[in-house]
Amino acid sequence: MTVAIRTILLASTIFAATPAFAQDASDDADDGDTIVVIGTALPPPPGSAAYSTAEIDRDRLLADASGRIENALRDVAGFQQFRRSDSRSANPSAQGVTLRGLGGNASSRALVLLDGVPVADPFFGYVPFNAVAPERLASARITRGGGTGAFGAGALTGTIELTSASPASLPALSGRALYGSGNASEVSLATAGPLGAGHVVLGGRYDRGDGFYTVPEATRGPNDVRARYANGSLSAQAVIPTGGGSELQARALVFRDDRTLRYAGADSRSEGLDTSLRFVARGRWQFEALVYAQARNFANVVVSSTRFVPVLDQRATPSTGLGGKIELRPPTGEAVTLRFGLDARQADGELRENAISAFSGSLTARRQAGGRNLTAGLFGEGDWTLGELTLTGGARIDRYTITRGFFAEANAAGVPTIDQAYPDRAGWEPSVRAGLRYQVAPALALRSAAYTGFRLPTLNELYRPFTVFPVVTRANPALSPERLRGIEAGFDWAPREDVGVSITGFANRLEDAIANVTIGPNLRERQNIDAIVAYGVEFDAHAALGAFDLSASYAFSGAKVSATGAAAAIDGRPPAQSPRHAASSTIGWNHDAARASLTGRYVGRQFEDDLGANPLPAAFTLDGFASVPLSRRAMLIARVENLFDAEVVTRRVGNDSEIGAPRIVWLGLTIDIR
Repeated sequence: MTVAIRTILLASTIFAATPAFAQDASDDADDGDTIVVIGTALPPPPGSAAYSTAEIDRDRLLADASGRIENALRDVAGFQQFRRSDSRSANPSAQGVTLRGLGGNASSRALVLLDGVPVADPFFGYVPFNAVAPERLASARITRGGGTGAFGAGALTGTIELTSASPASLPALSGRALYGSGNASEVSLATAGPLGAGHVVLGGRYDRGDGFYTVPEATRGPNDVRARYANGSLSAQAVIPTGGGSELQARALVFRDDRTLRYAGADSRSEGLDTSLRFVARGRWQFEALVYAQARNFANVVVSSTRFVPVLDQRATPSTGLGGKIELRPPTGEAVTLRFGLDARQADGELRENAISAFSGSLTARRQAGGRNLTAGLFGEGDWTLGELTLTGGARIDRYTITRGFFAEANAAGVPTIDQAYPDRAGWEPSVRAGLRYQVAPALALRSAAYTGFRLPTLNELYRPFTVFPVVTRANPALSPERLRGIEAGFDWAPREDVGVSITGFANRLEDAIANVTIGPNLRERQNIDAIVAYGVEFDAHAALGAFDLSASYAFSGAKVSATGAAAAIDGRPPAQSPRHAASSTIGWNHDAARASLTGRYVGRQFEDDLGANPLPAAFTLDGFASVPLSRRAMLIARVENLFDAEVVTRRVGNDSEIGAPRIVWLGLTIDIR
């Protein structure tokens, strides 16, 4: 029996024993001065303030001009996907997330959580942002750096915590519909209300559009088509109090996303069903137990860029993710916070694809590849508040296994030509983190932290080769885990409640970094290189000045590769897809219920590849948003993306390049019934 399944059974036993925890919780449940918001996780411990953290509130999430969560997260400079495209025109498998310029491949080096549950695809490691509707969220909290800590493996460059909205911030019934350039439409509907002493929230969203050309007009050919897209999602969340300050939280999300990538017939489809169950007790003995399951699939057709016919049918990539977490916080008094626990995460997946002749259109080969990854860890962390000084420290130990890896290929007649089974591997990974925050004055706090962490290679990196013509990239079943060491220091200055500045300097070293390394003409292989070393600074500020509010974020990362042996040619170079500079700034205006804002975003020059042969120029875009009340329940919304129609290059190989979203204008209506 796997560790993940044992975790689920253990958590189920704990759920059955909830009255014991409820009795402990009742000591504080009747405090009339305490307001408890149900449906959330246990609050962050005091020591979390020692790390570089930024938060995007619900109002700002709803005011992004694109209406897409991945673009709203770009308010925090340093957040980046593998490519500059968003979830309308990117290949889904390239939507990995990282922070602090530590990019280089399409898998996520930051851990993205939705209500405590990892969001990344179990096989590829990408984040299905199209499934996460901003209108269903209460906030997004981004911790840059911070190490693995109590979040589990994978939080190398940081953690992005998305929290679902509850009836406290949602109307009883809300709907919105928008129409935009390129025959685009966005429709969503949500309802929130009581369920006994708890509540239930149901939501749905559907987006579609004829899209835009991802090739500049000067080089556009007759076979280039618009990047059409259609995606939809349904979600349900129920919270049931179980007595004495404890509650059971259930969540389900189902989604599907269809896209056309550049050429007619180059279609992709991703779909999934995620479910989770979380028990939270908020009494003297605080306790949280979470179990979750993911069922995902991805399909993709690759079209030849010279003959414009299908050459590869990735007909299915089914994968499953299972996991859970248990955390206990014993009563220790106001000055000390302790938490202990265990977590486990398992990923299973398999690629099924057919190779097709570009000349005859006939099947030439059938391929299958996949395996299983498992991590299971124990963690402990403590925070101590000594007057104006807060200290935090923790450690965890993880056991990982990489098993059942295989690659098989058969010819058109079904006769096996390759049948490889890779040896199982296992290991232990310790990690630690520590930090402090000192309130020097009422308006000024100093902080510093040091941490380590690790990430297993994804099933995609281990077993799936791919081709982006004319470049072939090999998989590598011998990849080792990535390991990070980091330090940071900074300060938070808040002279007033509505004014704040935060500056952080950091140094990170990502050892055994997985990168696509050029090993021959038009041939690359995923390899562990010696390290990626990043030194940089992050700046965040906000201010409210009467009817206006201002926010700004800037990140500099001087990341460079340290490499020897087969990868020596990239030694000293910046990692692929990693800009040195990124910035975002928003000016907003509010008057009664009317709102307007302008958001400028800048991303510096970066390189498509490891050798720096294909530079992507810097880009600046300006977005606008406005909402005007028509009545007590209705609101008119206007949005404009890329106001000046800037050309943002998202991919370049030689003279062939692709671009991101042009100017897109939206107009729509929202209706809220309280």
